[in-house]
Amino acid sequence: MTVTSPIRTLGIIGAGRLGRVLAALAVDAGYRVVVARSGSPAPIARAMAAIGAEALTVSGLVAVSDAVVLALPLGRYRTLPAEEMHGMLVIDAMNYWWGADGDRADLDDPRTSTSELVQRHLTGARVVKGLGHMGYHDMEDEARPAGASGRKAIAIAGDSADDLDVVSRLVNDLGFDPVIAGSLASGIMLEPGADAFGADVGADELREILDGFATSRRGIVVARARRSASS
Repeated sequence: MTVTSPIRTLGIIGAGRLGRVLAALAVDAGYRVVVARSGSPAPIARAMAAIGAEALTVSGLVAVSDAVVLALPLGRYRTLPAEEMHGMLVIDAMNYWWGADGDRADLDDPRTSTSELVQRHLTGARVVKGLGHMGYHDMEDEARPAGASGRKAIAIAGDSADDLDVVSRLVNDLGFDPVIAGSLASGIMLEPGADAFGADVGADELREILDGFATSRRGIVVARARRSASS
């Protein structure tokens, strides 16, 4: 494939199942891919090399990447080096799971999207929510070239039109049709509990799901919480 995105080196922080699937897709799309985990990169070096990626420390990854995907458990977002990531395009694929993150009311507040929490920590970075609402196994199996019949869609949300354009091109290169969900606050439509979470559908159906969020069970909960906060 030909890389059409201005991203040339894609960093992925998190070497679990999602991180590895994204790394493999990006390598296949022609990107240079670097991956980091907490601590030494040595334990993942061989596995990354096998798919054509390189294992680095988090600091080393940030230094060489044009954009960084966060594929960590959400509860660890405060461990990210905010100063080092100042000015970076950051794609937040993290989601709150009580099994991994524990019982965290601060990560399950319907008044704010979790990507907004990440943005508050990464002051000066440009956060886009994306690559986290489709299951990693579906991503692995469903990637298709642009224009292919039955191609599936991935939604993204962010506050900068330019950054959404860059991430859209990345999503397309990875094998999916990009769908803009709205602002970073709208990223709550892509989180667990929302109908779009886990969706393995085409662009038209995904847009219908997003359009119906306001009247969905989760959408009503979010709307009530946000009205209460603003009153």
